Amino acid sequence: MSELKLQDFIEKSLVNIKEDRAVTKTLLTSLMKYMMVSEDRHKEAGIIAAKYIETLQRSNEQLVKLASLMHRRTATAEEISEKEKDNLFDLIQERDKVPRKKEDV
Repeated sequence: MSELKLQDFIEKSLVNIKEDRAVTKTLLTSLMKYMMVSEDRHKEAGIIAAKYIETLQRSNEQLVKLASLMHRRTATAEEISEKEKDNLFDLIQERDKVPRKKEDV
């Protein structure tokens, strides 16, 4: 993968991660307001809130992986290693597992 294509890929990944985080935070905030009304609602929606938090945690992990890849790329002028390629592939796979809005598909 050329330097320009990789940089473009990383930038697009960062944009996607940020957009996913924004959507998840909005949904979580809305859900928290809903749950504050009663204990029954908290019991009903608590599992959903946990899933939103897991999504945010996964995006944190994706950001850390991308930061690590970017750091390694700036530290040396070597080509991307097989492990780095695998990490990028994992990031894409994780992102594809997260439910997306219809507009994003």
